[in-house]
Amino acid sequence: MNVLVLVGSLRAGSTNRQLAHAAVDHLPAGVDGTLFERLGELPHYSEELDHDDVLPEVARDLREAVADADALLLVTPEYNGSLSSALKNALDWLSRPRGAAAIVGKPAAVLGASGSPRGAQWAREDGVRVLRIAGAHVLADTVGVGAAFQAFDDGRLVDPTLDARLRSLLTRLTLEAETVRDAA
Repeated sequence: MNVLVLVGSLRAGSTNRQLAHAAVDHLPAGVDGTLFERLGELPHYSEELDHDDVLPEVARDLREAVADADALLLVTPEYNGSLSSALKNALDWLSRPRGAAAIVGKPAAVLGASGSPRGAQWAREDGVRVLRIAGAHVLADTVGVGAAFQAFDDGRLVDPTLDARLRSLLTRLTLEAETVRDAA
């Protein structure tokens, strides 16, 4: 089983990237996590580019990565009270073609980290909403890491309760992915 991870912060040392790596480390045995590292290469979504003869290679690769994954994990910072533009753009690419997109029915979960005590709450809420509209099967609960600049030590969450919530969410995501896969 493979969980594809999309990180909305393009900065290498971001707290959201640290959260993504902590999440991958918490995946159950036998489940792999793969970070899609090319969100910064995606052009802004345009229907003019969404045709086989002109479809950007990175958009094709992203769609194939989602199609091949058993589940999707969104890890988002909060920029101006919402998702990062990199994640929103990726979800726009993934939501097409409407009704037949690779994201349709895909189990998904949302995480977020921010310097604020709210832990990217609005961005996580927007992530859930956009994923649902795009057709993914999204877990209702999310995990947010507030005061994120102090939340990690050597790539691990220092708060054991938060760490347990992260592990629990990832277990539920993989169980949902197993259910979907077994039903197919």
